[in-house]
Amino acid sequence: MKVLFIGDIIGSPGRRVVNNLIPAIVSEHKIDMVIANCENAAGGFGVTRGIVDELYRNKISVLTSGNHIWNRKETADFIEDYETLLRPANYPEGSPGWGSVVARSISGKPIGVLNLMGRVFMNPLDCPFRVAEKEIRKLKDETNIIIVDMHAEATSEKQALGWFLDGKVSAVLGTHTHVQTADERILPQGTAYITDVGMTGAFDSVIGMKKDIIIKKFLTLMPARYDVAKRDVWLQGVIVNIDDETGKSFSIERLNLES
Repeated sequence: MKVLFIGDIIGSPGRRVVNNLIPAIVSEHKIDMVIANCENAAGGFGVTRGIVDELYRNKISVLTSGNHIWNRKETADFIEDYETLLRPANYPEGSPGWGSVVARSISGKPIGVLNLMGRVFMNPLDCPFRVAEKEIRKLKDETNIIIVDMHAEATSEKQALGWFLDGKVSAVLGTHTHVQTADERILPQGTAYITDVGMTGAFDSVIGMKKDIIIKKFLTLMPARYDVAKRDVWLQGVIVNIDDETGKSFSIERLNLES
C-alpha cells in the first residue's frame, strides 16, 4: 500500500503543479491514495468550494488543513458537505466539520486519515495527544492503516507526537512550516515520520509568498498584504509504503519535483 502525501498547496501555482504532476506520480509509483494539505490553496489562505472540487478532480482523495481553514468565511458553511475535507480534530466540540475519516484507496482498502494541530505558538486548541488517542481508537474499528497530519509550528511538538504514536499509526507527517525537513525515518514500532513534508508552490518566495513583501515587513514591522509568489514552482511531499494488514510502514521517501 503506497500513500502519497502532498505538502501545503500554496495558491494557484501550487494547484497548477498538482494538476500537472499528480497523474504521472500516481502511475509511476503505483500510488493507492493521495492526501494533500489544502489550507493555503485559495490565494495562500484558506480554501473555497470550487478549489476543493478542483483538487478532488486531480486524484486527491482526502484534504487536510490547519490554522487557516477558517480564513474564508464560506468554508464553515460548506465543509460538512465533504466528509473527506478535514479540519484539525482538536478544534473544540461544536466546530463544524470532521477531524478524521476512513476513505477507500484505489483498490478499495480502508485508510484512516487524522488531522491534528499543535498548540505551541499556535491557537490554544484541545490537547492533540489526547484527542489523537480518542480518534485512533475509533479509526482502528475500521482499519489498521492510519495517516496523521500534524499541523504544527514547533519541531519538538511534532517529534513528541511521532514518538507518542509510534506503533499506533502508520505515519505521522508534519505540515505548516512549508520547509521540508530531512529527518524522514521509520520509528522503532513501524510508524513513518517526518517533521515537515514541505510545500507545493513557488520557491522564489518566503514560504510561498512574494519575498519582497515579507522582507519589507521584517524590516519595518508594518502590516502588509501577502501575495502568492509565482516563480520556480515545485511539488513537495512524501510517499509512504505501508503493510496492508498490520498498518506498519516499510519506508518513507521525500519528493521534490519541479513543475
